[in-house]
Amino acid sequence: MDRLEAMRLLLRVADRGSFSAASRDLGVPLATVSRKVNELEAHLGAKLLVRTTRKVALTDTGVAYLASARRILEEIEETERIASGEFHAPRGELTLTAPVLFGRLHILPIVTDFLAAHPEINVRLLLSDRNLHLLDDHVDMAVRIGRLPDSTMIATNIGSMRTVVCVSPKLIDAYGMPGTPEEAVRFPCVNFDFLSPASNWLFRSAETGQATEVAFSPRLSVSTAEAAVEAAAQGVGATRVLHYQCAQQVRDGALRIILEDFEVDPVPVHLIHAARGALPSKMRVFLDFAVPVLRAKLRSP
Repeated sequence: MDRLEAMRLLLRVADRGSFSAASRDLGVPLATVSRKVNELEAHLGAKLLVRTTRKVALTDTGVAYLASARRILEEIEETERIASGEFHAPRGELTLTAPVLFGRLHILPIVTDFLAAHPEINVRLLLSDRNLHLLDDHVDMAVRIGRLPDSTMIATNIGSMRTVVCVSPKLIDAYGMPGTPEEAVRFPCVNFDFLSPASNWLFRSAETGQATEVAFSPRLSVSTAEAAVEAAAQGVGATRVLHYQCAQQVRDGALRIILEDFEVDPVPVHLIHAARGALPSKMRVFLDFAVPVLRAKLRSP
C-alpha cells in the first residue's frame, strides 16, 4: 500500500465531505478512492471516517490522524522543492490560480512575459471561479478578489476593484437615467448569481454612507459575469458586476455605468500564498515580476 497516496486521498475526502467529490476532483475512480482509504484504516487498525449515505465525517482518531498527515505531506513537498533546487534558483513548475475572466485578461499576459524571462520555470495556470485550496490542490499562488478571511496565508495587496451597475444606452433612452438605486428598479435586470445570489443589490446610501440593499426582480439570472455583461450589452437589462468584467464594453460604448455615487467600497485584490519558512525562488521572482504590473493595471480606469 502506498501510504502517502492514501493520505492524500483521505485528505481530499475529508475536505470535500464525500468520496464521490474527492473522486471527481482528483480524477481517480470512486472505487479506487474507497479501497485506498479502507486499506489505510485496515493498516492502522482504526476507523478514520464515519460514512453515511450523504456525507462522511471524521472520527476523533481521524481528526488527529488527518492533522498529522497534512503536516507530513506539506513537509515532504517542501523537502522535494529544496532537493530540486527551487529555493536557490528560479526553476521548476509554478502553479497559479485566478478567476476565469480576470485570469484571461490580466494574469495570462503576465505569465507569457514571465515565461519568456525565465526559461527554467514552467507555469500551470488554473482558471476557476471557485476558490481552490492552495495546499490540497497543490497551488503555489492565487488571485483573490474580495475580503480575505483570517488565515495563515500571506497576502500581497495589488489593488482594489469597483462593483458597478451598467446598462445599455438604448435602455437608458427607454427608461431614463436613474438618480437613485430605488429609481433603477424600473430597469429590467440581469442578475449575476455569484455576486448577488439573492438578487438584492448592495449600495451605499449617499446621505448616511451606510450600506443598503435594494431588491431587483431579474428577467435573466446567469452564473457567469461574461454572460451577464453580454446580455446587458444586448439590452436585456441592467447588471451588477465587478468593474473589470465590463470595462471593455464600457470603453466600446456598449454599456454605461450608472449610480456611481452609490457604489459600495471597492473590494481588495490580493495575491496570496501559503505561509512557509523560505519562499521558493520561482515564487519570489513571480511576485517581483507580477505585482508592479498588476498594480498598474488595477489603477487604470
